[in-house]
Amino acid sequence: MAHPLLAILAYFSVGVLLLIVCLACFEWVTKYNCWEEIRKGNLAVALATGGKIFGMCNIFRFSIEAQDSIYESLLWAAIGFLLLLIGYFMFEFLTPVLRVDEEIGKDNRAVGFIAFVLSAALSYIIGGAVTYG
Repeated sequence: MAHPLLAILAYFSVGVLLLIVCLACFEWVTKYNCWEEIRKGNLAVALATGGKIFGMCNIFRFSIEAQDSIYESLLWAAIGFLLLLIGYFMFEFLTPVLRVDEEIGKDNRAVGFIAFVLSAALSYIIGGAVTYG
């Protein structure tokens, strides 16, 4: 984009839209209603959701830094989101001693915190791969 202000507005707008779409996808795959649980004060859900928001925004940041056009950034961010989603499913699968979604839904703050950290940490790995790609 020729003017930096237009580029900022474009990336911001696309980033917010992408965040809303990705959060809707996460809402669809979890066993609890994120926003209803947050409204009720479920800190575990707030932590897990906050980690997802941070993770998605961080991946989008890396994709902006790595690419020339907004379309390429959007493509890499979408791929990054899919990898973050896979990481979420792997977390559930690799912890057979507990059901992550159920524990978060029951306000198990320890599990919510681990979900937050996992989303944040994976976003850096995914972001590094996006930058490399």
